[in-house]
Amino acid sequence: MSQHKLLILGSTSEFSPLVERARERGIATVACDGYPDGPAKALADERCDVSVYDHDAVAEACRRTGADGIITAFSDNLAEQASAIAERAGLPFYLPSARLTILRDKTRMKAMFDELGVPYPRTAVVRRQSIREDLSTLSFPVVTKPLNGWGSRGVCLLDTPDQVIERFDEVAGYSDADSIIVEEYNDGYELNMMSWVVDGEPVVLEIADREKTHDVPFAIPHVSRIVYPSLLIDAVIDVARDIAGRVARYVGLENGPLCMQFFWKPGRDIQVCECAGRVFGTEHEMLEYATYGRLTVEDLLIDTVYEPERLRERLAGHDPHLDRVACGLFFHGREGRIASIEGVPSPEMDHRVVDTLVYYSVGEDIRHGAQPYVMRTYLAAESRRELDELTDKINATFSVRDGDGASLLLHNERMAYEIASEEER
Repeated sequence: MSQHKLLILGSTSEFSPLVERARERGIATVACDGYPDGPAKALADERCDVSVYDHDAVAEACRRTGADGIITAFSDNLAEQASAIAERAGLPFYLPSARLTILRDKTRMKAMFDELGVPYPRTAVVRRQSIREDLSTLSFPVVTKPLNGWGSRGVCLLDTPDQVIERFDEVAGYSDADSIIVEEYNDGYELNMMSWVVDGEPVVLEIADREKTHDVPFAIPHVSRIVYPSLLIDAVIDVARDIAGRVARYVGLENGPLCMQFFWKPGRDIQVCECAGRVFGTEHEMLEYATYGRLTVEDLLIDTVYEPERLRERLAGHDPHLDRVACGLFFHGREGRIASIEGVPSPEMDHRVVDTLVYYSVGEDIRHGAQPYVMRTYLAAESRRELDELTDKINATFSVRDGDGASLLLHNERMAYEIASEEER
């Protein structure tokens, strides 16, 4: 049998482990996007410097290189482009573009939720010419979102209709629509669920606590820590899995990733923020860390393309409570020139530090709209208490300061959990 050749759409550092794992499994790779210096391209067998939006050119690259599979991850946008490219190139993809759009366009997603009876925060489509009227059914504070954007672009936490009016153009500018999504703010615990649909049914890989700290006016609290597994997993897993199953059947997903962000608090039902037909970025590594390397997103992606029967075997009997606790700490910065960086955690200093990525050096300027993080660090420990203690130590000792000695970091704090009863843990 001839060797498989996989076109990977995306070449940022997050794709490097996917290239490496494919090589380990005897699969040749082509790393493709518009970034000529993408780190994954240096590792791939072949490279293609073509914009992901030029579907015909990437499809031609698939034919020219002999790629018999295409995959991507970590971004709604990349998933959407990959699906369209696969159709042009005659390659399989886990969701056709017409169905994937349901999980990308927020109005279509909410319509799906309504049809399926999935609860979500009360929402309105707000048009430029009727902002106050369209907001009249909502209670404040609210969260604004672009109609079909991705990531956290245009997401604001606002307290009054006047603030929505003031920021309308900014939010709408992140999509191609002349309207925006506005939804009531849910102050409950926020959780991420990563599942993999196998033969039409979701297998819950993990449910994580998505902890946030509020430090910037008009911005939603920034993510400061994500922990696998969640303290709340047993309270939410049955309902969350059922919702994921309904969504998978609705969009026709048979084998592939399906992730969900949702809110929960004792005495309240789950409210779903969004479902996504891709893998969560900047946190998927924690699945590997929390399972001692037994389970990796890279293997699941490759299985989905080439070996769905192996996917079934790999996930048979998986326990989303995981083997140990892992987390990512995310440090965001204020604009300014860096004069000092101190207290960077490393595996050499503490074996529970698995990896650390620092994105700036002394003398560089932190700028909004550029790199969103100053540092990410990943931890793994045998207990939540141990992980919490290490988190507090790093939060207290890591510092980035300007020439006047002022901190250039947004404040991070660990979330406290108030749970009504032992049964809800």
